[in-house]
Amino acid sequence: QVQLVESGGGLAQAGDSLRLSCAASGGIFSNYALGWFRQASGREREFVGAISWRGGPTYYADSVKGRFTISRDNDQNTVYLQMNSLKPEDTAVYYCAVYRRRYSDPSPRGYEYNYWGQGTQVTVSS
Repeated sequence: QVQLVESGGGLAQAGDSLRLSCAASGGIFSNYALGWFRQASGREREFVGAISWRGGPTYYADSVKGRFTISRDNDQNTVYLQMNSLKPEDTAVYYCAVYRRRYSDPSPRGYEYNYWGQGTQVTVSS
């Protein structure tokens, strides 16, 4: 059974950094692109970024480009989201997800991901 578990969320102040982790189990994830999404209260889920199955390239939403970095460790079946220069508008529940096709570059469309974690809350105060 595929399971994704995010961790590393919490409270931060504007300008701080956080690193989220997503540990995957129950499958072989090295062949799949992995994505990060977020959903703020009262808003739709949005794409944050993704990393190809090869470990690069990476893709980012304009709102986080230059501040967030995605990396992966296939030996540990873990994907990371390093978030720097946090802003209050980054406040959301953050989810990792597995892209539905092997050996493919990811997309920003959430419906193309077929496994999701339970999410971790990130709250950034001004």
